[in-house]
Amino acid sequence: MHIVEFASGTLRFLEKVPASAPANGFIWIYLERESLEQEIGAVQQAAQSLGGSALLDLHVKDLANRAHPSHYDYTSVYDLVIFRRLATEAEVRAETPQPPPPPEGPLAAFEGIRTRAVGFAVFDRLLITVHPAGCFAANTFIQRFLADAVQTEGLSAAARSRLPTGSSDLMLRMLNLMVDSYLDLRKELSTGLEQWQQLLLAPRSRGADWRALMSARTALHTLEDLCEGQNDAMQEWLDTQREQPAPWMAQAERDSMLARARDVSEHIQRVMHHVRRMEQGAETAVQLHFSALGHRTNEIMRVLTALTAVFLPLNFITGFFGMNFEFLPFIHSATAMWVMLSVMATVAITVVLVFWRKRYLARSGR
Repeated sequence: MHIVEFASGTLRFLEKVPASAPANGFIWIYLERESLEQEIGAVQQAAQSLGGSALLDLHVKDLANRAHPSHYDYTSVYDLVIFRRLATEAEVRAETPQPPPPPEGPLAAFEGIRTRAVGFAVFDRLLITVHPAGCFAANTFIQRFLADAVQTEGLSAAARSRLPTGSSDLMLRMLNLMVDSYLDLRKELSTGLEQWQQLLLAPRSRGADWRALMSARTALHTLEDLCEGQNDAMQEWLDTQREQPAPWMAQAERDSMLARARDVSEHIQRVMHHVRRMEQGAETAVQLHFSALGHRTNEIMRVLTALTAVFLPLNFITGFFGMNFEFLPFIHSATAMWVMLSVMATVAITVVLVFWRKRYLARSGR
């Protein structure tokens, strides 16, 4: 369990939970989900002494649940925010000691979408966060604060300005970092989807990997549901902050916090809108693919129909002169065969020219 004290523009890494929260700052307690059960006693004691209320048992279960969706809940003393972030490759490999071979093809990026739950218990002067093991969000801020804390002559003005002003501010900064990973993921997904669309709509395409497409669509639906849950949780938290502002928070600090919260919510909505556009783009590409297949089938049928029309009068002529009657024109003529071949060739050429003039045999562009 890591304990960081932010007070009056300075920070300290503590060895144990202090007896009281700083008057002009807050305490950040960070622990990994795997150690929550062992540290729950110290966490509850810190919540009672620093925050004014112990965590509800239901909220403790929510923090310990690694599969919990994005969620917001509150009490009269603290807020609970569950937020799902993207999992790193190291986390995925750690959970699967013998991972399957990496997927191939343009839609391989959709196979790697995995998420992890991060929990926040936000008090006025205390922030308790529960992360997966090796969480990049927590480690990023710890390393950043550690770099500021080891300065020999204290923190500079620029370093002081980078420090969070409250527990809610630190939570929003971490949420913003998590949402940025979704924004970066958009480029990779869009590139893979565009490559798949180009392969699908290629002139000589023989089809597509429909199983990969179904997996990609499932991943997009999951990502859309995930963004909706994140957006709902942030909107509920933002509405609560507007309706019940903290009495100790200055107006300028409160406005800055609300602006940061709106920025996080706007980033989530951008990801959600992009996911919906990708879903529409995939459906449009599939429709164009089948329209192209239908167009090619129509071209083939048109050529076959034209060939049938060319040979129809020829079949009529051969059928007429092939009847077993005793008296037929040219039946005993030595030149009849050459005459009829000339007539049949003339008829065939005439029909082909008529069809070509009417563009029945024209080759349309692909």
